[in-house]
Amino acid sequence: MGYHFEYDPVNKILLGTFEGELTDESAAEFYEAVRRYAHATNPNAGIWDLSFATANAVSSDFVRNLARREPAMPDADKRPRFLVAPATAAYGLLRMFELSGGSRRPMLRVVHTVSEALSALGVASPQFEPIA
Repeated sequence: MGYHFEYDPVNKILLGTFEGELTDESAAEFYEAVRRYAHATNPNAGIWDLSFATANAVSSDFVRNLARREPAMPDADKRPRFLVAPATAAYGLLRMFELSGGSRRPMLRVVHTVSEALSALGVASPQFEPIA
């Protein structure tokens, strides 16, 4: 399991990419990493890419409980954020997260690709740089 974060300082977009087996534990760890990087960069938007996640072993109870927690990125009513999941199973779990936490995260959308998220943000050529 691993993840990395990149930031586009021009458009102020934080991109977090998760790689490896997605379990309750690894999802919780990624969620906390999103929180840390969001506070460090203060982005206008966030994209959390799970395109490289494998073997979705996340329980639906965990997803619903996570959705009830405080949003990882502040100002959830003002800052768009996107969950990217091309695989059907992961997409369904993320939609459950979106629907369960909708009142806490009104600007959250689940999409199939990072390009779809960037298009929704109106960004054609992002300038992502790795964050140490």
